[in-house]
Amino acid sequence: MSSAKRPGTQQPGSHVADSHDLIRVHGARENNLKDVSIDLPKRRLTVFTGVSGSGKSSLVFNTIAAESQRLINETYSAFVQGFMPTLARPEVDVLDGLTTAIIVDQQRMGADPRSTVGTATDVNAMLRILFSRLGDPHIGPPSAYSFNTASVRASGAITVERGNKKAVKATFQRTGGMCTNCEGRGTVSDIDLTQLYDDSKSLAEGAFTIPGWKSDSQWTVQVYAQSGFVDPDKPIRDYTDQELRDFLYGEAVKVKVNGVNLTYEGLIPKIQKSFLAKDKEAMQPHIRAFVERAVTFTTCPECEGTRLSEGARSSRIGKISIADACAMEIRDLADWVRELAEPSVAPLLTALRDTLDSFVEIGLGYLSLDRPAGTLSGGEAQRVKMIRHLGSSLTDTTYVFDEPTVGLHPHDIQRMNDLLLRLRDKGNTVLVVEHKPEAIAIADHVVDLGPGAGTQGGTVCFEGTVAELRGSDTVTGRHLDDRAALKESVRKPTGALEIRDARTHNLQGVDVDVPLGVLCVVTGVAGSGKSSLIHGSVPAGADVVSVDQSPIKGSRRSNPATYTGLLDPIRKAFAKANGVKPALFSANSEGACPTCNGAGVIYTDLAMMAGVATPCEDCEGKRFQPAVLEYRFGGRDISEVLAMSVDRAEEFFGAGEARTPAAHKILQRLSDVGLGYLTLGQPLTTLSGGELQRLKLATHMGEKGGVYVLDEPTTGLHLADVQQLLGLLDRLVDAGKSVIVIEHHQAVMAHADWIIDLGPGAGHDGGRIVFEGTPADLVADRSTLTGEHLAAYVGA
Repeated sequence: MSSAKRPGTQQPGSHVADSHDLIRVHGARENNLKDVSIDLPKRRLTVFTGVSGSGKSSLVFNTIAAESQRLINETYSAFVQGFMPTLARPEVDVLDGLTTAIIVDQQRMGADPRSTVGTATDVNAMLRILFSRLGDPHIGPPSAYSFNTASVRASGAITVERGNKKAVKATFQRTGGMCTNCEGRGTVSDIDLTQLYDDSKSLAEGAFTIPGWKSDSQWTVQVYAQSGFVDPDKPIRDYTDQELRDFLYGEAVKVKVNGVNLTYEGLIPKIQKSFLAKDKEAMQPHIRAFVERAVTFTTCPECEGTRLSEGARSSRIGKISIADACAMEIRDLADWVRELAEPSVAPLLTALRDTLDSFVEIGLGYLSLDRPAGTLSGGEAQRVKMIRHLGSSLTDTTYVFDEPTVGLHPHDIQRMNDLLLRLRDKGNTVLVVEHKPEAIAIADHVVDLGPGAGTQGGTVCFEGTVAELRGSDTVTGRHLDDRAALKESVRKPTGALEIRDARTHNLQGVDVDVPLGVLCVVTGVAGSGKSSLIHGSVPAGADVVSVDQSPIKGSRRSNPATYTGLLDPIRKAFAKANGVKPALFSANSEGACPTCNGAGVIYTDLAMMAGVATPCEDCEGKRFQPAVLEYRFGGRDISEVLAMSVDRAEEFFGAGEARTPAAHKILQRLSDVGLGYLTLGQPLTTLSGGELQRLKLATHMGEKGGVYVLDEPTTGLHLADVQQLLGLLDRLVDAGKSVIVIEHHQAVMAHADWIIDLGPGAGHDGGRIVFEGTPADLVADRSTLTGEHLAAYVGA
């Protein structure tokens, strides 16, 4: 018998399938990427870093993850693909070795009023089944415990089409758990009439205090004054019951005002249609401020905020109702579920226990299931999305994370690192976009993009190990070991903002004086009560400018020039110089190219395949009519101005014949926050998370306020950019402003004049002040978790 090997057989351990151990990307050109080619090791943890706007998200999310998802979608039939979001193939020559990608991004969870932590993670669905099986009294199926399901009853005749058709009587009933008063929202809205009018005045004397409602010429006001339902010369407080009812709640009727037929309706429905039916974020600042003053949301008196009907609240397991279970902190709920021993629902209890334990393991045990999903921070939302993947048995999957350490105290970052390593050790490829040195330190492979941002980025400056990155001459390599030093002297407060007996969420009767006229940092572990203390206790009045983490809503027609209000002075300058209307210089108005409607491209819908965008042939992508481009200002047409970078535009509008002080002031603020490289007409949809956060900060810097409240302004910032942010905060304080920063970044803590540290833990273990004083005192004291980590950071 011959022992010769069969041709083509492999030696043990060298199977041809084992050769596919790389994800190969060649010629990537998405957004600002410049023909990037890179090989990434599979079953390893790769961290992508680089300054904000250098192309990290373009490479990881818009190229690798997007192509993986597109290829998976193509495995479905054309019929199914018609119901799925269409994805275009990324601009790349070769993408090889891809595996199934699971994307865990920082997108805030939907702010739907009925979306909670429980509904977003399927825990509520499991609890509803549990109570429908074990609850006493038994009130119905799982839907009877759902605050999203209304009870329905119907009866009538139906025709059964079988043999001899005949009408039969039928009744239908479905038991839902929705509270009928608040319709499952937990709160009811109330309009504060004192914010709508001054009842000591008559309509003729200008009783209305609604923005834009003037008694002399405003048509809306004239409708009320000349309707015949009320006396325009009588003070509102003197109206009869009938007059007041017609004035506030009157149904829509036609009335004649100055010979013109107009519609009259009561003030309350008018306000609801005019203001409350619109997106608050899209309103002008003074209108939004009015709506926030005039409308109050109070806890529903019938369900006491639980959102559930009386029947759903009455059914209990032991002494606990489903409303009680959802209100518990998740770690306490996990303990309660562990005590339940019922063989008939054993598989359900096992799944529920595993999910709740995952919450605790990932550091979210302080949340409750009834917490509205829209109130979670970006970091919390991202960790909630991770939960369904922690116990997964899948291997050889690509997990893609976008700054998983956002919103985490240094104490919590180690726990997140352990979770990422655990996913890798199960045989998965883990790709992480990250800036924090503690997270970069655990990488098997590092890819550094840059060297700059925007058009100055988009290339791979370095790839290798963390040790090799330290020795490299890239921006990240040079700043990796940066440590901000403690200040030798701190500023003295000019006053104090007194907060007394604060009890928002988990705060336990907190009394604290927040110093004014200095840089004050509020810190503490995630869930300790920082945002509750500041956002819940600092009144958002005329003197307070609050920059939170809520996302910027923008379409591909929105850009830095439109969002910041920069386009208004530019349009007026063009109009004045050329003696025409300002609307001509808007691609969303009269000046738009009629062929592409000002989009610059023609979109062709290809049903279940990705649509195709081709540059408009008439305007050549410039978005304006040819006639508009003949008008010039300072030697440039409007499309050339929108193609300028912020730095170039700052020079252009700062001096010479194009000098426009109003535009120059806004451009200076954009440059101050480090966005000098952005082009004025770049769509907001192409900006990174860090860029959007700083764009919002630049916009708010123009508001007149003495107190600035910033919620984690280092989100999405590279180590090199943090220094620039600290300089900006210093300039704000030196200009006489008070700056309160909710932050975990040790560089910002070290740079502070005063620190307020909350804790000691999260949820009901937090909500107390554990330290207040200077950073130097905190380091010397080392009595808190923050003190220990800050001392290690500054090398004390």
